Amino acid sequence: MEFSVLMSVYCKEKVEALECAIVSLLCQTYQPSEIIIVEDGPLTSELYNCLDEFECKYPIIKRIKLSENGGLGKALNEGLKHCSHPIVARMDSDDIAKPYRFEKQIVVFQKYPQVEVVSSWIDEFIDTPENIISTRKLPEYPYQIFNFGKKRCPINHPAVMFKKESILFAGGYQHFPLFEDYYLWVRLLMNGAKFYNIQESLLLFRTSRDMYKRRGGLKHAINEIKFQRKIWKMGFITPIQFIYNISIRFVTRLAPNFIRASIYQRLLRN
Repeated sequence: MEFSVLMSVYCKEKVEALECAIVSLLCQTYQPSEIIIVEDGPLTSELYNCLDEFECKYPIIKRIKLSENGGLGKALNEGLKHCSHPIVARMDSDDIAKPYRFEKQIVVFQKYPQVEVVSSWIDEFIDTPENIISTRKLPEYPYQIFNFGKKRCPINHPAVMFKKESILFAGGYQHFPLFEDYYLWVRLLMNGAKFYNIQESLLLFRTSRDMYKRRGGLKHAINEIKFQRKIWKMGFITPIQFIYNISIRFVTRLAPNFIRASIYQRLLRN
């Protein structure tokens, strides 16, 4: 089964992180047919040199250049147009895919042809892959994922693999600050799409020491309300679920950093 990998990179990415990400793709036990890398606006000379070297050595790497930075959603939509295969795996430019990630995801598509989106748990690390601080676990089966999606994002986007036609049918990535992937999954679920989460970590997700600080603040809280209101109006959640979600999430966004960190580590991670 042939598939494409879709990655976006922008000017603030670190060369070392990008190298690790690409190498992890090239070392997969089940190799991709192509790796589409979208350059989201002008890059640094170091990043260009890095991509030039990989492109010369590995013909499966194809670069799409965008004249200006438009954000991840726009970059991924453009990249999807250039993906040649019906299955597409997402990969962020600073994460590390475990060697058997694609092999295990492809097995799910082969075993369950009705499934349209496959992801997995992910390990979050700081500085080095050995320093894992948490594992983001999600439910396994379609009905569990559907119900979970009413409370929290049901898919780890950095580790997702999906059927391209399903994403395009749902309208692709649409602008919704901080929630573009969650918004996409909601639309797919409402279309009747079947999701599956592999119950093990297949990806190392790079994060930082100020992760919890960046997830707080009034701006995030307001965007949270807008998103919850949107999916309520769509009919995905009930008015009671809307009030519950807002109560929990608004408080979490505005709480002091140490409290927010405790909530994420103890309640939202395993």
